[in-house]
Amino acid sequence: MKRKLRMGMVGGGKDAFIGAVHRIAANIDGQIELCCGALSVHPDVAKESGKMLFLPEDRTYLNFEEMIRKESQLPADQRIDFVTIVTPNFAHFAPAMMALEHGFNVVIEKPIALSLDEAKQLQQKVEETGLILCLTHTYSGYPMVKQARQMVKEGKLGAIRKVVVEYPQGWLSTLTEREGNAQAAWRTDPSKSGKSGCMGDIGTHAAQLAEYISGLKISKLCADLNIVVPGRALDDDGNVLLKFDNGANGILMASQIAAGEENALKIRIYGEKGGMEWHQMEPNTLLVKWLNEPAQVYRVGQAYMSDIAKHNTRVPGGHPEGYLEAFANIYRNFALTVAAKLEGSTPTEAMLDFPRVEDGVRGMAFIENVVASSQSDQKWFDFKI
Repeated sequence: MKRKLRMGMVGGGKDAFIGAVHRIAANIDGQIELCCGALSVHPDVAKESGKMLFLPEDRTYLNFEEMIRKESQLPADQRIDFVTIVTPNFAHFAPAMMALEHGFNVVIEKPIALSLDEAKQLQQKVEETGLILCLTHTYSGYPMVKQARQMVKEGKLGAIRKVVVEYPQGWLSTLTEREGNAQAAWRTDPSKSGKSGCMGDIGTHAAQLAEYISGLKISKLCADLNIVVPGRALDDDGNVLLKFDNGANGILMASQIAAGEENALKIRIYGEKGGMEWHQMEPNTLLVKWLNEPAQVYRVGQAYMSDIAKHNTRVPGGHPEGYLEAFANIYRNFALTVAAKLEGSTPTEAMLDFPRVEDGVRGMAFIENVVASSQSDQKWFDFKI
């Protein structure tokens, strides 16, 4: 491409956490520029946010409908190439569908929608239009996660037998949604968050990471969801037994009432020949444990890393790469794919290495199956989509 890709943002205005993260990630590699936005449902906030981000007044919109409609009417050399959606869950589907209908690619914060039905509608629209939908499952963007995935794919561990993934947080250990915490307020509100709280918010990340690294698909599950803090409307803790399509077993734990924990996502995968372990809060290290051999410590930025891991590494060994860089890897790979399509070329495997609409559908199916399982006395539920 001889130019940057042009991005429009829905949501993510002043003081919004994830919107700022998306903008930083999109900007890291210099391939994307923010050109317009419908940054808040509150007109004053939308206008103020546009000024803070140095957007032109005529491209600071008051709602996503106006933004998508007016941007689609601009000349090809001015209009945006894609829409990024960083609103709460309940406000994902409508702007995503409208963007696709008007010919725009989409980046969307997970989960993809509020329900499995909405997710399937978006998948159908993507298939009809040939456009690209990227879902920001951040943790799949880390170089060491990609190294682990490649080692599994190459059969280094042998056939996978067990997957253990845990995601404990402690920030909802009290009824903070009634104490002025805006993030907690919408994430614990069924009308805004959906059928599940904790499992929808972070359990989906754990499930996607388990499938991404292992290369397997969840085929059955047995779930136990809990509301631990009295007065909360959605689950804040849960445990899920898993079965994968190769016969492997798994355990998934997600909790937002694990007092003292920060963002302690951790995954262990065991095969016939050994196992591997990765911690999100120490992301530059991958521990590999071999059967009857000494354990190995893999580190980011080293020559022994796989090509796919190197493709997603920016700095030499010993220079930490973290959450923002992992997020940027997803944006960069998406941008390279969109650029390739605009130029009429075929994206490489490395370019296509980002979560897409299929991941979004599986994420919503995970939520709905987990909730159904937890509400039933039946032991095992088939993973239905």
